[in-house]
Amino acid sequence: MSKIPYNHIFEDVAVIDIAEEGKGVGKADEFVLFIEKAVPGDIADVQVYRSKKSFGEAKIINIKKPSEHRVTPFCPHFGTCGGCKWQHMTYGAQLQFKQKSVADALSRLGKIDVTGIMPIVPSPADRYYRNKLEFTFSNKRWLYDGESRDDETLNMNALGFHIPGRFDKILDVQHCYLQADPSNGIRNKIDDFAKANSYSYYDIRNHTGNLRNLIIRTSSTGELMVIVVFAYADEMEVNKLMTFVETEFPEITSLLYILNEKKNDTIFDQEVFAWKGPEYIHEEMLGIKFRIGPKSFYQTNSIQALRLYEITRDFAEFKGDELVYDLYTGAGTIANFVAANVKEVVGVEYVPSAIEDAKINSAINQITNTKFYAGDMKDVLSAEFVAEHGKPDVIITDPPRAGMHADVVARLMEIEAEKIVYVSCNAATQARDLLVLKEKYDTVKIQPVDMFPHTQHVENVVLLKLRSI
Repeated sequence: MSKIPYNHIFEDVAVIDIAEEGKGVGKADEFVLFIEKAVPGDIADVQVYRSKKSFGEAKIINIKKPSEHRVTPFCPHFGTCGGCKWQHMTYGAQLQFKQKSVADALSRLGKIDVTGIMPIVPSPADRYYRNKLEFTFSNKRWLYDGESRDDETLNMNALGFHIPGRFDKILDVQHCYLQADPSNGIRNKIDDFAKANSYSYYDIRNHTGNLRNLIIRTSSTGELMVIVVFAYADEMEVNKLMTFVETEFPEITSLLYILNEKKNDTIFDQEVFAWKGPEYIHEEMLGIKFRIGPKSFYQTNSIQALRLYEITRDFAEFKGDELVYDLYTGAGTIANFVAANVKEVVGVEYVPSAIEDAKINSAINQITNTKFYAGDMKDVLSAEFVAEHGKPDVIITDPPRAGMHADVVARLMEIEAEKIVYVSCNAATQARDLLVLKEKYDTVKIQPVDMFPHTQHVENVVLLKLRSI
């Protein structure tokens, strides 16, 4: 097939599936179309805006027949904001397609029998479920339809989220449905105060302006952390804004600020200054407390995190005498969660500060049967490491989206633990690893878990058992 020209219109396209990035999938003869904001079941006229030889990206210009799964998005920012891309689909349909995406990835890429896959665990809340949001200040606000950049009266400052594909454009968010109050109030009042007092918003191209980022962390314990990131140390501006936030929101338990003079937004290498309260808040699961600092990793859906860890623990079927390796342990959340059920847990994580958090989390809960080590997994998890700490009965692994390094998978094949519980946020890379492990392991249980409603993301827990010879 010859390349489809830009702006070409296909009529009466049936949307038959949904792709990993959240776009609907349709076909015009053998030409595959990835269609923005399309829902399986839609029949629509679509216009191509990007084209390759065998596929193209398109947008809907007319819905001839809406899908039974289509609903009206509840957020006014839907379609412009890069988050919550599935708001136009019923939650039941979202779960259905997430389940299908896991099953398809494991069967197609991992050659795994998925006939026994368990129904996906839904999130009890599909709004205000996140415990952390990060907003960006910018002097390059995304303009709405009808606004002209030639209008000199427009205030171009914004506090919100990046526009997809535009690192330098920020959507000025009025209300976000991801994090519960007082998140929206804090963001909007800081924005109003900064504009009223002529604070300069950061220009990411020229690296000018003082206000850079705002991070808000909430907790099921009621504690609240707010972090303001400045680009440089203007003492008067810092003091004035931080005093305003402290006065306006006395419920903030940890009020912090950071001076980030670098050209990137990462704060992991930056000093944190405490304006009010300690440099941490606490989360709690089944009586276990977790200390969360400004740089700590913690699952952003607290309620579903508990369910995810319960499934991980239950899959392992601990008897009480096991030695457990917890790979990619992060802040030791899973390690500390299962410690009471086993003899010992050895956690390994790449980020040294996360390992320090893991040790603190053990200490504040009087957990004494955990050990934590920092370093690159493929280097730390050596034959010598196993010889020193003992062969694990159970390995829990929760790697990042890229999955496990090939050397780590090879080491698991050598270790031959009786059970592996593999927690993944990317079924495709999980399937790739399972394809290697299936030489020695049987996939016994598969449990998808929805952590992020209205997005295409899905967690998946798999139980592997060593095949007896």
